[in-house]
Amino acid sequence: MNIKINSLSEIDKAAIEFIKAMGDNTVFAFHGEMGAGKTTLIKAICENLGVSDVINSPTFAIVNEYRSDSGELIYHFDFYRINKIEEAFDFGYEDYFYSGSLCFIEWPEKIESLLPKDTVNVHIKVLEDGSREACLDL
Repeated sequence: MNIKINSLSEIDKAAIEFIKAMGDNTVFAFHGEMGAGKTTLIKAICENLGVSDVINSPTFAIVNEYRSDSGELIYHFDFYRINKIEEAFDFGYEDYFYSGSLCFIEWPEKIESLLPKDTVNVHIKVLEDGSREACLDL
């Protein structure tokens, strides 16, 4: 499934479309180059799921935990700064990935072998006109 994002003003529309497509899936791996809009899309998805906390990239913390207004836990990971896969073991990645809670993962390439088999890959591409396209491998 492809979601076109023509501009930042359409990010909420794209997030709602993403949420409708999620189904029962809980682990989403966001692929895209630096600046493609991974954090921006995840932020919009979380806001549209009812998260009122400040949402930002957990670049230094590796994982941020949010709670939606319905009490649902959402985990947001950023593995950009890890240097070796063992660092993911240090914070107990499996407790998150297999919790049944939503997990949004940036830079999943760094921990590819640890991802659950049912992880949904999301590829964000910057198009020539500056718009974005998010492709969900459902």
